[in-house]
Amino acid sequence: MNIVTKLKQSGERGSCPEQLGFGTAFSDHMFTQQYTADKGWHDAEIGPFRDLTLHPASAVLHYGQEVFEGLKAYRREDGGINLFRPDQNAERFNRSARRMVMPEVAIEEHIDAIRQLVLVDEPWIPVGPGASLYIRPTLIADGALLGLGAASSYLHFIFTAPVGAYYAEGFNPVSVYVSENYRRAVKGGVGEAKTGGNYSASLFVSESAAKEGYSQVLWLDAVEGRYVEEVGAMNICFVYRDGTIATPELTGSILAGVTRDSVLKIAGSLSHDTVEKRLDIEEVVSDIKSGEITEVFGCGTAAVISPVGRIAYKGQDHLINNNESGPVATALYEKLTAIQYGLADDPFGWVQQIS
Repeated sequence: MNIVTKLKQSGERGSCPEQLGFGTAFSDHMFTQQYTADKGWHDAEIGPFRDLTLHPASAVLHYGQEVFEGLKAYRREDGGINLFRPDQNAERFNRSARRMVMPEVAIEEHIDAIRQLVLVDEPWIPVGPGASLYIRPTLIADGALLGLGAASSYLHFIFTAPVGAYYAEGFNPVSVYVSENYRRAVKGGVGEAKTGGNYSASLFVSESAAKEGYSQVLWLDAVEGRYVEEVGAMNICFVYRDGTIATPELTGSILAGVTRDSVLKIAGSLSHDTVEKRLDIEEVVSDIKSGEITEVFGCGTAAVISPVGRIAYKGQDHLINNNESGPVATALYEKLTAIQYGLADDPFGWVQQIS
């Protein structure tokens, strides 16, 4: 793929803001390329960050034909830049695209576009604990279509944002509300695809939970309303008294998280047994109350690892580890972030140095 680079006409470059939130500031440039049925992918370029122009009948606006990804670039101590498992994000991007009947992007071309964009906007990569450059690849159906069906024209774009911690609490425990009456996704649906509809479906309960002081919603399966699935922005893990780490198995209704997979592999290297299985919410709550479950934490690209200190279920709050960060989550967080920032050896071959 030959990417044309068009820098800002003024020649000026932005720089990372001193105060970092999450997704409140954006870098100077973006990557775009177009797909049409007759030409395939074409017109790949990196140009100024800008608004998009869409036809009012674009399929993405009416039928939700859209997928996206999230990964990060990390500043090393020597000033270089690391990407973390971009191949896994690119492969998941294509799995999501297939599910939403959208054209795939060649893995190496996708990663090359990310590399070039990150290098162009290198001044935006922040320095400091927990700081990184968040990368958002997106694919939308921009073809005009009112009849229900897959569009024939698509826009692939990538932009970046300098970010700090996803939660204001940082690595301190967050609170989670278990949704009893509403469901996010069902097996056989699009729950395992990273598509916007999954997240918009969660907003009603998420907003209500936030008003009650909870950071996230824990979703249960849509068939029986009994088995733990995932938290809105993260996969979820439970640590048992014997050191075993359990997480819901991938049944097709939850996202196959890259951080989830990384955590399970690192946990094994730290002598923890890991298990992927169906987790009954009643048993989980009982094990929390008895002390059999000693820690709970979420894991995802945005939050990395986030300890859970309080779970609300059936009108009652249940504290985990006295609402404090536990040793297992802390060790996993330190090991994972050390690999991402190049502060420790990478025995898994996950890191790609791009400068």
